[in-house]
Amino acid sequence: MTTFIELLLGGLSIGSVYALIALGFVVIFKATEVVNFAHASLLLAGGYVTAVLHDDIGFWPALGVGIAGAAVVGSAVEFCVMRRYRGSDHSVLAIVTIGVDIVITTELVRRMGTEVLSLGDPWGDDVVTVGGVTLAETRIAAFVAAALLITVFLLAFRYTSWGVSMRAAAENPQTAALMGIRLGRVSLSAWAVAGALAAVAALFLTVFPTPGLERATSFAALKAFPAAILGGLDSTTGALVGGLVVGVTESLATGYQSDLSFLGRGIGDLAPYLVMVAVLLIRPAGLFGTKELARV
Repeated sequence: MTTFIELLLGGLSIGSVYALIALGFVVIFKATEVVNFAHASLLLAGGYVTAVLHDDIGFWPALGVGIAGAAVVGSAVEFCVMRRYRGSDHSVLAIVTIGVDIVITTELVRRMGTEVLSLGDPWGDDVVTVGGVTLAETRIAAFVAAALLITVFLLAFRYTSWGVSMRAAAENPQTAALMGIRLGRVSLSAWAVAGALAAVAALFLTVFPTPGLERATSFAALKAFPAAILGGLDSTTGALVGGLVVGVTESLATGYQSDLSFLGRGIGDLAPYLVMVAVLLIRPAGLFGTKELARV
């Protein structure tokens, strides 16, 4: 039972980090109706800036610069690349984001080389034990930070003028533009927010018990993709639920992998995608996604 609780809590923690990444997917999709496959490079960029600067200026300032840097990279991608293709088919724009991801990731990997970079976090490898249940402090910090950021995001999305503009643009961009909402500004802010959330996620994906920032870190964004899909690409609530579902599923499947050996090795990495497929077979729009109706 202790093992199950540890795996469950660990899954909720990493799931909250996946939820941050999934929120980035959802924000961009709601603003532009484009699936952003460059999200992994934004995550890697934020983590790289933090890793490079933390020795010189300290962890917290470096983290702030990393978050700002990822937001700037996201804004630059939108302004310099995506805006030039405005009006193109959404599938074309999605393919463009793949090219952007390859360019940015290749340059970052060239700079990193074979090193595994530390982000200099203050938690180290300390653990907390309560009632026989052991959990790393980094996992607790990840859950708390993700919960705070998600709460702030949802409040801003619901009550600020930015949130109203975002929701209006997602509901009907043509009408929103006629009402004076600048769709370019909405799109630019969406990419910036997605980059900032990805940078925070990069921190908690590279702290203990993982070794640090490396090329494979960007693959974590692919694990968050099933979270966004099964929750619904146009639903912020779906991103949260999807992230937690993916995190818990991965943690339990990995923890009980020896009991699931008949399914083959690496079932923990595969399990989130299996859950995604199962959900989509029942609800093609995702758990909280909006069903599109077409008049014929």
